[in-house]
Amino acid sequence: MYIVRNRTAKNGLAAIENNLAALRQRRGLSASSLARIVGTSRQSIYAMEAGNYLPNTAVALRLAQVLDVSVEELFTLPGTRQFERTRPEHAVILPESSAPRPGQPVQLCRVGKLLFASTPPPIPWYLPPSDAIIAGTVSDGRRANVRAYQPETGFRNRILVAGCDPAISILARHVQLAGVELVIAHRNSSQALSLLKQRCIHVAGTHLRDESSGGSNIAVITRMFSTNSVAVISFAVWDEGLLTASGNPKGIRGVEDLARKDVAIVNREPGAGSRALLDSQLARAGIGAKRVRGYNGLASGHLPAAWQVQAGMVDCCVATRAAARAFGLGFISLASERYDLAIRRSHLDMPQIPVLLDTLSRAGFRRELEGTGGYDMRTAGTRML
Repeated sequence: MYIVRNRTAKNGLAAIENNLAALRQRRGLSASSLARIVGTSRQSIYAMEAGNYLPNTAVALRLAQVLDVSVEELFTLPGTRQFERTRPEHAVILPESSAPRPGQPVQLCRVGKLLFASTPPPIPWYLPPSDAIIAGTVSDGRRANVRAYQPETGFRNRILVAGCDPAISILARHVQLAGVELVIAHRNSSQALSLLKQRCIHVAGTHLRDESSGGSNIAVITRMFSTNSVAVISFAVWDEGLLTASGNPKGIRGVEDLARKDVAIVNREPGAGSRALLDSQLARAGIGAKRVRGYNGLASGHLPAAWQVQAGMVDCCVATRAAARAFGLGFISLASERYDLAIRRSHLDMPQIPVLLDTLSRAGFRRELEGTGGYDMRTAGTRML
């Protein structure tokens, strides 16, 4: 596991969670090498990783310096998320904007002596980035000539990622700082894995729950791919549930309320993890799809579904807590799921992939996802398969 719970409580010390082993291995350091650099013994490193020994302040600082992390990333109190350890700042909500709700993400900028907070639009209302235009007709719906704005050499440091988690855009910003660019294709979990199987993409994001085991993704992936052909890396654990209008005017409390005649939903397309979750919850409650108003109405992602609730087009949808926060909506949790990144093992040697995986362990990235979307980032970067 990525988190190791310190067992020094038997010596009268508070339980401590530490990430030393995962961070050391991710930096490609042996225990002996790390011990030599920080001036301690290999046995001490192993004892720290096992949770049997707490280092003194000097050793902890040297470990953090060598591993390029903060001390808090190495050793934390149980249940404390990284962003909760940052100091609150006083900010002025930008005038002419709607008042944000607690937990809603904002962007900050200092103007003169004041720190202003602006609520970014959850759906970007601007022209999307592009590299080329289609030139001529598309044959068989798959092949076409394109007229590029720049030579193809400009596309070589890119990774093509398919998935449905809106937080991939946050990952894209962070890996870009290291010179790697993500090209994001918005697809549901089943579609993303299908594209990976067809060798059309480098990375597939997925959150497909196996009902028999209750586990996330692994059972589905091992059925789809041959043994040892795909690596699975944990991205985050998120909460998925029912999103309602602000203040929950319809008084929705659970899946049972979706059978009410005065409640309308928007659904996700077949193959989406959110749809699978809704179907399993309805089946558990003994509610047939025909009893749910709007069951056949579809939205193509978490944010588009949440937008329909915020716009008053429907009363409810199934999406993530992050989508609820982005639109200032109510949230009723149904399940915690792990969102994973599936990567063909043949692509692990690409120079861009280690940059992507290293970013998952970076404090700034993890804090942003914890704060913006309520994600649990403690397993981020852990190899699951």
